[in-house]
Amino acid sequence: MYGAELAEVYELIHRSRGKDYLQEAAEVARQVRARRPDAAALLDVACGTGAHLRCFDELFDEVAGLELSEPMARFARAALPHVPVHVGDMRDFELGRTYDVITCMFGSIGYLLTQEALVDALRRFARHLTPGGVVAVDPWWFPETYLHGHVAGSTVTVGERTVSRVSHSVREGAASRMDVHYLVADGASGVRHFHETHLIGLFSQERYEAAFEAAGFRVDYVPVAPAGRGLFVGVPSAG
Repeated sequence: MYGAELAEVYELIHRSRGKDYLQEAAEVARQVRARRPDAAALLDVACGTGAHLRCFDELFDEVAGLELSEPMARFARAALPHVPVHVGDMRDFELGRTYDVITCMFGSIGYLLTQEALVDALRRFARHLTPGGVVAVDPWWFPETYLHGHVAGSTVTVGERTVSRVSHSVREGAASRMDVHYLVADGASGVRHFHETHLIGLFSQERYEAAFEAAGFRVDYVPVAPAGRGLFVGVPSAG
């Protein structure tokens, strides 16, 4: 789970790597409104520091977030003080209300690791949807598109702070194991280092689709942005 050290620099790094949160959110909104033109209320699951959520806030009448990491949720609340950001697990959350749209961005669904957990989360999404609602999931890489041994690095300076990130990713069974090292430097604190390891499931397109169907959805795989991995867009089968 993402900690406080990463929450401080998370968006700086990913924006420096070219991630366009607004473009990704706009594509999700386009896919949603093709299926539910009147969609007004959105819940962003695994919302992190709220980068996509801030964009969704410009595109929908009402938004909320759900995040497992308390430090990330705090950053999201600070950026969007008018938006409820709940702390919870996507597999078993209960918010007591429904939404027209539920999103899960930036490959976060892959942290579930097993097919059973994937189905549990999607059933929980279905439980929180209004009739005719839409679920949009940005998956992690498929086994055939994942690059074993991939190394990435980037450095960004904003004001007096410089942040460097280097990652190495390898396949580990049915998942990818990504080791990420950060150096953060500023004039007041000097240089500090921290390291995180992420284990993220490598589900095939067919396994994602089977999980959606098991959770009661009709699903389309749309090979568009965000992040080059495409998008799963589901609507309830009974809708």
